[in-house]
Amino acid sequence: MRTFEDILDIAAERKGGREAVLADMPEVKSADALAATPDDRWLARMAQGIFSAGLNWKVVENKWPGIEDAFHGFDTARVAHMSEDWFDELIADTRIVRSPPKVRAIQQNAVMIREIAERHGSFGRFVGDWPTEDFAGLLQWLKKDGSRLGGSGGAYMLRMMGRDSYILSSSVVARLRAEGVVDKAPSSKKAWAAVQEAFNTWRQDSGESLTVISRVLAQSIDG
Repeated sequence: MRTFEDILDIAAERKGGREAVLADMPEVKSADALAATPDDRWLARMAQGIFSAGLNWKVVENKWPGIEDAFHGFDTARVAHMSEDWFDELIADTRIVRSPPKVRAIQQNAVMIREIAERHGSFGRFVGDWPTEDFAGLLQWLKKDGSRLGGSGGAYMLRMMGRDSYILSSSVVARLRAEGVVDKAPSSKKAWAAVQEAFNTWRQDSGESLTVISRVLAQSIDG
């Protein structure tokens, strides 16, 4: 497996220098900043990803003000206790993406967020305190306990909220394959452990965040 510096050099050669590779990196927030992010914003970001799945993202972006109104600002208590009448009204509401499974998933995630917040103070506190060296575990937890947060959905949500993260895009997986870490996108516990071990090694050796490492790996292929 190449060092992070070696992979950064590959990306730099492709992109016209290290400065170009490292420019405009996503923000990584501290655990305290994540903890201070209101629970409704976590639910809103989950909803954006859920509604966008299978659609052009601009469709949801254009509808977003209406979606926020329709879900009452994603107040987690209100959404978690959604009545069947409100559910039916939402499915008929042209302001949103009228998909019953997606609306139900948002309600289920509101329930999940509230349960976590009751135990940890806030959903952001729980996410922020999750060990970075076990980020794979956080992704697996989201897939298991969340609704429609598996695959890349949970990872993109975390990235957009500022959680230090890696996203296993096709480019990142291609680099992991080139380094002999995995032979395909991870699906087994063994493969996920190998991915996490590789990122932990690169993080320890370089001092960079998972977010930066992930973006550099992507750019070393075609990101």
